[in-house]
Amino acid sequence: MDFFKFTGHFYTPFKMNISNPVNPAKQILPWLTALAIFMQALDGTILNTALPAIANEFGQSSLQMQSVIVSYTVTLAILIPLSGWLSDKFGTRNIFVASVLIFTLGSILCAFSFDISTLVCARIVQAFGGAMMVPVARLAILYSYPKNQLLRVINFITIPGLVGQVIGPSLGGFLSDYYSWHWIFLINIPIGLLGVFLAYKKMPNIIKPVGKFDILGLLYLSTTIVALTVIMEFLSLGITIWTLIIGTLLITLLSIILYIKHSKKQEKPIIDLNLFKVDTLRIGLVGNLFTRLGVGGMPFLLPLFLQIGYGHSAATSGLLLIPSALSNILAKYAVIPLIRNFGYRKILVSNTLILALIIIAFSVTTKETPLFYFVPLMMFFGAANSIQMSSMNTITIADLNNDTASSGNSLLAIMQQLSNSFGVSIAALFLSLLTNFESGDFTITQAFKYTFIIIGLITALSSLVFRNLKESAGSNLT
Repeated sequence: MDFFKFTGHFYTPFKMNISNPVNPAKQILPWLTALAIFMQALDGTILNTALPAIANEFGQSSLQMQSVIVSYTVTLAILIPLSGWLSDKFGTRNIFVASVLIFTLGSILCAFSFDISTLVCARIVQAFGGAMMVPVARLAILYSYPKNQLLRVINFITIPGLVGQVIGPSLGGFLSDYYSWHWIFLINIPIGLLGVFLAYKKMPNIIKPVGKFDILGLLYLSTTIVALTVIMEFLSLGITIWTLIIGTLLITLLSIILYIKHSKKQEKPIIDLNLFKVDTLRIGLVGNLFTRLGVGGMPFLLPLFLQIGYGHSAATSGLLLIPSALSNILAKYAVIPLIRNFGYRKILVSNTLILALIIIAFSVTTKETPLFYFVPLMMFFGAANSIQMSSMNTITIADLNNDTASSGNSLLAIMQQLSNSFGVSIAALFLSLLTNFESGDFTITQAFKYTFIIIGLITALSSLVFRNLKESAGSNLT
């Protein structure tokens, strides 16, 4: 079977090594994983440009639609740790097929939502499937392919995710402007059914021995995540019932304390807190948090800024996001040479500041700013963001061994989803607070501009975190 290998410079077809053959039934795995990644990437980007159209139909403010995004990412963060255990317990094919069906069902429910509450509930259903799809498919690949073929397969499966990021924003804007926002969810149906058919026919059902799942640990962790999210949502929506907020904060602190005590008694806790003794993982996770608190709000903020602030159509704002996605792909070629020449510490400290300046640069634009000005700005943002994410993610797992790799990777995945969710909430919070000051010369456009400045400064703070890395950090990776 032919695949497409993503090399450092170009794509070339390749065939699996016949001297170390893989069961033909398992060769469908890269395509299934690619399909799952494409669905998830497309769904994650196509929605942003359609939010104003959805808000208009539901009679909601476009500035307070973040719950549609946050509900999905928070559910992902909660359920990701469960995916590996379920897959090993019930089989990779069974869980993958179930997850794609749930994701597709959630997409249908999203399309037929009639208000913001039903849409949020439908997004949670969708996330139940999304949390399992990609992790289970990747796990099946790790179980099925020899190590000398993993790099080629993993390179192949990343391509559809990048393609989804490229076409998602423009497709979402096009469908919203010329058809209906409902189609951004309905297009998942044929893709999902194709995935179910292929998986049912060809995917191996790999089962592994598992111990008892740390359900109490998941409960404490979920309570912490949900409570923190509720606090962020209350503040971003302008709900300032302080007794409720303080009570929720106390629940958060209590669940954290209970988890710490619980994890010390478990042989295999859902998150091993001893991992934080690894310097690169600890610094990488904290740096991820601060970077994504700033950058995570940009996919939510930019389409609203272009449509509400400057009056561009959804299709136009979607097209303006394409340069960012394209440069994100192209910048991948530069990551390895940059790190080899300068090291992780210098790259992360300097690139974080560059990323912050680019975000702040959006605040100096005006309604009269020509559209072509946004093209290089979006390209610089996409390139800097690409370098940042690749560098952060790899340094975080640089010093993990075989015993800690699985737990550390899960911890990184949870932090990514959670900080992206909080990034959206923080962007919405500051935008909401600044919008309340709207009067006289202070307009909604200025509220957006000050929000860009604030999240840019938050992003810059992560450079202080990465300064704690040793000069030699990550040298084993290059």
